[in-house]
Amino acid sequence: MHDGVTFEAVLAELAERRVEFREQRYVPKDFIARLKQLGIYRAATPARFGGEPLPPAEFLARIERISVVDGSTGWVASFGSSLVYLAALPLDTQAELYRDSPDVAFAGGLFPVQPAEPTEAGFRVDGRWKFASGCMGADVLGVGIPGDETTGGKPRTAVLRPEQVEIVQDWDVVGMRGTGSFDLVVRDVEVPREWTFIRGGSPTVDEPLFRYPAIAYAAQVLAVVGAGVARAALDYAEEVGAGYAGVTGAPKLADRAYYRTEIAGAEAALRSARSWFYELSDEVWQTVLAGDEATDEQNANLRLASAHLAKTSSDVVARLLEISGTAPIHRAHPLQQLHGDALVPKQHAFLGPSMYDAAGAVLMGLPPTTPGFR
Repeated sequence: MHDGVTFEAVLAELAERRVEFREQRYVPKDFIARLKQLGIYRAATPARFGGEPLPPAEFLARIERISVVDGSTGWVASFGSSLVYLAALPLDTQAELYRDSPDVAFAGGLFPVQPAEPTEAGFRVDGRWKFASGCMGADVLGVGIPGDETTGGKPRTAVLRPEQVEIVQDWDVVGMRGTGSFDLVVRDVEVPREWTFIRGGSPTVDEPLFRYPAIAYAAQVLAVVGAGVARAALDYAEEVGAGYAGVTGAPKLADRAYYRTEIAGAEAALRSARSWFYELSDEVWQTVLAGDEATDEQNANLRLASAHLAKTSSDVVARLLEISGTAPIHRAHPLQQLHGDALVPKQHAFLGPSMYDAAGAVLMGLPPTTPGFR
């Protein structure tokens, strides 16, 4: 940790402020600064530029801890990993990006990809993009523009300064309300070619983290937020179940066999999905540390384990809600809020049902059925 700040102190502050973040719908810059003190926003900065790259499983464990306290803040913190994308920028551009500090918060509104007119120096960018999680606290922002014959069919991302972008605060959702996943609007801004990169393109930095499958990592950091939310829901259900008695005078929840059985099943399901998820991450990390490229099968398993963890986490919270009597019908009930938060990772395009089909195809020697699977 940096500047003498401990993880526990930052989590304690988060517990006090999470309602504030939810009500204003974003994590503010001052708390992003606290996360920077924990190293979250240098965990994917190249070491050559002063970063302290973390093995993916270590970073994922940190995001999970944050998400137990507040899923929205965990979601925003998870994009500390997104600097792996920026490793595809030219080295001179990266040197400029990290000139003042290795702690850089990057947020992107990458879809829908908007047309960008090529210019002599780069691209003229104009359009509106959705889902720019964490944009209110970002140091740089990215927007999606089309690729061409040089990008292998992958889109480009144009990197801009916050003052070049208008943020439209139209985020009104049932879960992850505090992520500030607002729209980005850019009006007729020329972005130099050297400040664009191919999303998922080959890195210009040769360090182990940048050989780890980038798109799979992007899916993992979101899935583990769901795991943190599910852990919070289980902790709550176990604590409350031991003391909650229904208004009808029925036995308290912990004295009911169905409640105990479901709690135990939920623990088994979450812990099993989580263990496989972390086991795979370490296996692939050891592969790239040895200088080898992750195999298609390893990538497919990472994607599958991420989708499975996100679904399992959401299912766990939904089941806890169902067995908790009438209390959760109140909108402010903790399980209602956790249920909304757990839903979001499962619904993400990186973690939806199509990932099972794509992974299954690869595991049987077929091409993936989903574009951008690797």
